[in-house]
Amino acid sequence: MRRNFVLIFLQISLLISIQAAEVTVAVASNFSLPMRKIAAQFEADFGHKVRLSFGSTGAFYSQIKNGGPFHLLVAADQETPARLEKEGLGLAGTRFTYAQGRLVLWSRQAGRVDKEGEILKAGHFQKLALANPKLAPYGVAAMETLHSLSLTEQLKSKLVQGENISQAYQFVETENAQIGFVAMSQVFFEGKLLKGSAWIVPPQLYSPIQQDAILLLAGQQNSVAIELMRYLKTDKAKSVMSAYGYSHPIQ
Repeated sequence: MRRNFVLIFLQISLLISIQAAEVTVAVASNFSLPMRKIAAQFEADFGHKVRLSFGSTGAFYSQIKNGGPFHLLVAADQETPARLEKEGLGLAGTRFTYAQGRLVLWSRQAGRVDKEGEILKAGHFQKLALANPKLAPYGVAAMETLHSLSLTEQLKSKLVQGENISQAYQFVETENAQIGFVAMSQVFFEGKLLKGSAWIVPPQLYSPIQQDAILLLAGQQNSVAIELMRYLKTDKAKSVMSAYGYSHPIQ
């Protein structure tokens, strides 16, 4: 009987140990490519398991409010992590800005988007994709850009919205939309456009896309989540972010 008890205890201890060596992270869609690389590096360096879930920041907020099983939120804005902190769902003092994103107007076809973005004024396209501004900060930036260019009304009938920036990218990739506002990280790597044509939207046309991360209430006892938060601040992680076009706040 005692031997069986010891075996059961050891099995439970092993299970707890395995669980403690994992972290579940909610990641804004724009940051999916760099986060996959950063997570792979983290796993290789520390031997822990990182489970990533990608989506819009607004959708993650709703999931976390309803008990979503995330230890860490890597958001596309500052407002959502601050809101979670205020509501007691994010741990005070853990929120920080890990990167600043860039908005790009992109087409998978070479030569379609000019380097000044004049195609928007010319209107030589049927559909313009963007992320839903009610859910995704990059969608907000896209609408701000159209407003700054006084094109909101002119192009309203051509807009097609994706739930997040990944879906907006897919609309353009599949040519269901001829052009679209996407994250720089989706179409540039190490300063080079991967394919198609693009206009890097001047930052003065939209509010800065400051992206914050925060440790969630469910992650306060998870040492791996805490370690991953620290890892996002390292030069190794920042090097990956820079390769995808993200800049970093002065610490």
